[in-house]
Amino acid sequence: MVLVTSGSPSKTLAWKVAQQLNTKFFDTEVKRFPDGETYVRILGEVAKEEVVVVQSLGHQPNHYLVELFLILDALKDLKAKRVITVLPYFAYARQDERFKPGEAISLKTVSRLIEAAGADHIFTIDSHRHRVVEQDELTKVPLEDLTAMAELAEHVNSKYELTNPAVIGPDSEAGAWAKIAADALSVDYDALEKKRFDAETVEIKPRHLDLKGRDVLIVDDIISTGNTIIKAIDVLKKNGVKDIYVACTHPLLVLNALVRIYQAGALDVVGTDTVSSVISQVSVAPVIANAINKIK
Repeated sequence: MVLVTSGSPSKTLAWKVAQQLNTKFFDTEVKRFPDGETYVRILGEVAKEEVVVVQSLGHQPNHYLVELFLILDALKDLKAKRVITVLPYFAYARQDERFKPGEAISLKTVSRLIEAAGADHIFTIDSHRHRVVEQDELTKVPLEDLTAMAELAEHVNSKYELTNPAVIGPDSEAGAWAKIAADALSVDYDALEKKRFDAETVEIKPRHLDLKGRDVLIVDDIISTGNTIIKAIDVLKKNGVKDIYVACTHPLLVLNALVRIYQAGALDVVGTDTVSSVISQVSVAPVIANAINKIK
């Protein structure tokens, strides 16, 4: 039987995953000492069991990573048979390349540390690692990236009567997610692209589609400050779109991002529960459970 647990950030999501798997959730005690050190205690009987650890890394990635390392190592030390690690939001993934000389490639560093701590199989969801070609560049254990884009698109489509809709990625890197969401709805998709004419003149517009009079769903992996989405909304309004909706997998929503996106013209903003937020209307628990069932 597979068991499910979590550190402090993802207990509700982990419980939902256990419900989807029709299995047991057990708690893990996490405390912080006055000097900032983390204390972890496994509260389940895990010897010879498969254990799923659900641990999102949003908002306090350093604290949550230390929790994760201690949980994984403790589970291995307590003789768990296999430890499946689910990172609904995988912090540090955006630094997937050395953009400037001397930079740490945090995606590789953190992936290797998670493997070393005891992960036997790693799942992420809509992880921002566009420049990684082969999974074994990161870990020697299986590492699979799941997606919630279809679920987000279907949620928005069921909530609103969309007029001749199209799905748009706010930049070229989001084009792949736009395709997944569009395929789920059997509609068109596109991505905004930047064309530079000279040092001072830049044009941003849809790559292929004429969007005039159409409803648009903007999709992206992460909304952090919201600046990318706000720029996309401005471009789309200039291209004559009708109504604009926004969906993301990871609603970090820092620096008043949500209010600013609404002020820019979005009619609704929807996210998942990879990171708990006021817009977390779509649960990724079924996505996680389906993936785990395939490897049981």
